[in-house]
Amino acid sequence: MVDLKNQYLKIKKEVDQKIEEVLESSAFIKGEIVDKFQKQLEKYLDIKHVIPCGNGTDALQAALMALHLQPGDEVITTPFTFIATAEVAMLLKLKVVFVDIEPTTFNMEVSLIEEKITSKTKTIIPVHLFGQCCNMEPIMALAKKYNLAVIEDACQSIGAQYNFTDGSVKSAGTMGTIGCISFFPSKNLGCFGDGGALFTNDDLLAKKLKAITNHGALKPYHHDIVGINSRLDSIQAAILSVKLKYLDKYIEARKKAAAMYQMFFADNAKISTPVKSLYSTHVYHQYTIKLHDTNRNKLRDILSKKGIPSMVYYPVPLHLQKAFSSCSWKNGDFPIAEALSNSVLSLPMHTELTREQIQYICKTLLNEL
Repeated sequence: MVDLKNQYLKIKKEVDQKIEEVLESSAFIKGEIVDKFQKQLEKYLDIKHVIPCGNGTDALQAALMALHLQPGDEVITTPFTFIATAEVAMLLKLKVVFVDIEPTTFNMEVSLIEEKITSKTKTIIPVHLFGQCCNMEPIMALAKKYNLAVIEDACQSIGAQYNFTDGSVKSAGTMGTIGCISFFPSKNLGCFGDGGALFTNDDLLAKKLKAITNHGALKPYHHDIVGINSRLDSIQAAILSVKLKYLDKYIEARKKAAAMYQMFFADNAKISTPVKSLYSTHVYHQYTIKLHDTNRNKLRDILSKKGIPSMVYYPVPLHLQKAFSSCSWKNGDFPIAEALSNSVLSLPMHTELTREQIQYICKTLLNEL
């Protein structure tokens, strides 16, 4: 699904040199290289504050902790995403309120949000799924109307840009109260282990987030609040500082691969290709198609036997996960998410895909439909 080895080999000299610098400095936690990467990312995203942390899940948890939410406060999000988005809210004893998704972009159906807002609603968490932004302009309008915080789950969408109707453009993760990102190795900007970051333009929130991710301390051994231990280590920051220089190039490679897939699958009645919204660019963290009148499991088995990996993101929507069985959700509550869980299929998508590989994948798949 992701060819990390060949991606590494192309930048091996730079990466190895940066890792060697960390080893020579012996500054393995925090240090100059982490600060340097933080500033690089702030400049790239045009955001005032980047707070590196241990992973994307920690970023989401720290963001919720920074908002002073109380048990029972409500968080609105999507049931069609990785579990971390809702999991952290559950851990903090918040009430998760789901809204269904668009059948085209797979992102939250914005028109359904307002009817779910109550006096206990405190936060909206839009997830920029598979590489393109949710429709943030109406979400931000609702947040302003009801005095809600917005935490952007941008873990799959770094580099995507949202176009506002006034002509302004913002990067995924920089529009809400707080943005969250993951540097998991398979991400468009991925390290060689775990890593994540938070974004904000709010000075006070940035200070609080820095404390939360460092055991609640801004000064060593002086803990003002209860926090967590979540830091981006120096070797991962060194790797990311190199890869950030190539991120736009990586995104272009993914767009070209997506365009080739689109060409092969165009006008095939059994395949719906990804829909790119008018308001957002798409960085294709995943290339996810919808299958019609097709046995997905059988197709995956055939592809696997012919050396073609595939994945289902996500086979079970969050409201039907066993981990959340104590909640009141049931089958039929979010029909679009449920239908997509039964029909989506993600194909290989990475920076090293060749024309020949894509041709082989597409022709093999089409022959089996």
